[in-house]
Amino acid sequence: MKNETDPVRPADDAARTLARDILAGHTYAALGVIDPESHLPSLSRVAYIWQQDTGQILSLISTLSSHSTALATNPVCGLLVGSVPDRGDPLTHPRLSLTARAKPCDKATKKTAYLAAYPKAKLYFDFGDFHMIEFEIQTAFLNGGFGQAFRLTRNDFLP
Repeated sequence: MKNETDPVRPADDAARTLARDILAGHTYAALGVIDPESHLPSLSRVAYIWQQDTGQILSLISTLSSHSTALATNPVCGLLVGSVPDRGDPLTHPRLSLTARAKPCDKATKKTAYLAAYPKAKLYFDFGDFHMIEFEIQTAFLNGGFGQAFRLTRNDFLP
């Protein structure tokens, strides 16, 4: 039974479409991890591609990065996707907060798709310290602007 005072709504088709549009319309996300030494939250910016046909969010990251070490220790993470406008109130613009589990995936099979999105990555894609991570969505919170808050699940992002 839904709590009548809870302003957050379950996902509907419009919310699912907006969430998918946010993922498709952006190329960078804020990545939140837990630092394995301090046990404190840590944020980074990562480039990603969203493969709509599979629902996969992929990122190429270096083992030299602190978030790579954090994800190897604890694969549970968060991603925030959305952009801030040049003017106006940024809180009125849609954004998507995802909880995810990071897992390595075969970088060779994702090379064509990744380089299509980031052609300059050709310079470093094959470096040994870079590996491909898939962020498997667990839950999502869509803030579509004032009065438009929705909870989504992994299934809401599958084709």
